[in-house]
Amino acid sequence: MEHMMCKFRVITPICFAVALIMGGVSTAGFAAKPISASAPASKSAAQGNVKHFVLRTNIADGRLVYEDERGNADPDLKVQVGDTVEIAIASKEGAEHDITFPDLKVESKRFSGASGPTTLRFVASRAGEFPYFCSVAGHKEAGMEGKLIVTAAGAQAPAPAPAAHGDVGGVEPASAHGGMDGHAMPMPIVYAASPAPALPAKADAVSIAGDPSAVPAPIGDRAPQTLKYRIETDEVTGKLDDGTTFTYWTFDKQVPGPMLRARVGDTVELTLANAPTSKMNHSIDLHAVMGGMGGGGDTQVAPGQQKTITFKPMHPGLYVYHCATPLVPEHIAAGMYGMILVEPQGGLPKVDKEYYVMQGEIYTNKPFGSHVHQQVDMAKLSAEQPEYYVFNGAVGSLTKTHKLVADVGQTVRVYFGVGGPNKMSSFHIIGGVFDTVYEEGSLSGVKHDVQTTIVPPGGAAIVEMKMQYPGKYMLVDHALTRAGKGLVGLLEVQGKADPVVYHVGAAQ
Repeated sequence: MEHMMCKFRVITPICFAVALIMGGVSTAGFAAKPISASAPASKSAAQGNVKHFVLRTNIADGRLVYEDERGNADPDLKVQVGDTVEIAIASKEGAEHDITFPDLKVESKRFSGASGPTTLRFVASRAGEFPYFCSVAGHKEAGMEGKLIVTAAGAQAPAPAPAAHGDVGGVEPASAHGGMDGHAMPMPIVYAASPAPALPAKADAVSIAGDPSAVPAPIGDRAPQTLKYRIETDEVTGKLDDGTTFTYWTFDKQVPGPMLRARVGDTVELTLANAPTSKMNHSIDLHAVMGGMGGGGDTQVAPGQQKTITFKPMHPGLYVYHCATPLVPEHIAAGMYGMILVEPQGGLPKVDKEYYVMQGEIYTNKPFGSHVHQQVDMAKLSAEQPEYYVFNGAVGSLTKTHKLVADVGQTVRVYFGVGGPNKMSSFHIIGGVFDTVYEEGSLSGVKHDVQTTIVPPGGAAIVEMKMQYPGKYMLVDHALTRAGKGLVGLLEVQGKADPVVYHVGAAQ
């Protein structure tokens, strides 16, 4: 996978454009006066001129940006005190966004591809430099921020730092660009930002916990074929814990996304569809794919659309896939990861049971165990301080919602991966020893008799264990504090106990 360093506080593995579209506006406060739709702005000394700016959202150097008509990213918007600022804004790609001037208490409504372009109007009533950005979680961090520079009437605006921002001085009518009507709307009051209140847990939340037994059938010793997969990205209100909900971003309404299975030499046609109800763009980067940034560069999909890629798996192994839309860590932490198994010619050795388990972290605004609807906390994500650690998406996913089961004498194989986005796993099963471990998901060599295997974020391992005694075996990350934050699974083994293997009491 190719990595790109982006200009924001959180470094993403790769950054691609997300569409930004706005409909409707709202302004208020002493620094930004609402303007009636029916009252055209005058050019009196008190109010000054009307300054028009035409912006759209786009991708620039691997980050999300506002872009002016000359292609300058996150441009400085220059006006004078008393000017009416009119910003006509649109997007090419359809995701939900806004534009916010927090110091002026000016904030647009959220907009999407369905709502079309819009125009934001307000009066700049005091001098200074005022930041603007997109307030959708993660988008400012992905690069969507600039400055409004307001100077006193007749004063010279300071020149922008070289190559940092584009200089926009546009005064063309907004109606001349892309159907932007240039009209204002009645504007309700917007108050100063305050911490997000705790929201009650959502009654309509559904389980997103991926079934660990949902493993495709083994490939076996077959010739190469053409395989067709279709995956839909959905934004789902899901159950994070008892009494706690969270808005997950998913592949096929589950975490992890569906396990894919192929063999070296197959041709895989993959269609990624983004649900019409989504607010964000989504994509897929498969670590097993050579070229196209793993597919992430060609699967940036707007709500209601779909894209198809075709690839040939060339290396056997177990590989992670994930969303590659900025802010990439945010999309992954919201649940957008899964795995693809590429078997070698002839397939893998047969076992009795196969399971699919992935570990991830969730960064929420309220502490672990809060009975609320949790929201993403971008500061915790940036600081790599998760509140929750989970197997298969949720607390209890592998202890209550689903369980791994086997009989004495059976060999169990677990396809294990770490979605992350940030924390590695010391994967361990309490009460057992791995007979075989394919480290880092590689099928080119094995280790035997392993107690704990290290799996990095974006990595995988295959572990096998012959069950020789009945009972409950716990799946954990041996960074054991994480068990208290949700990271526990259960493997239940049925059958007759052999006292030679284990018994309570003195030796017999």
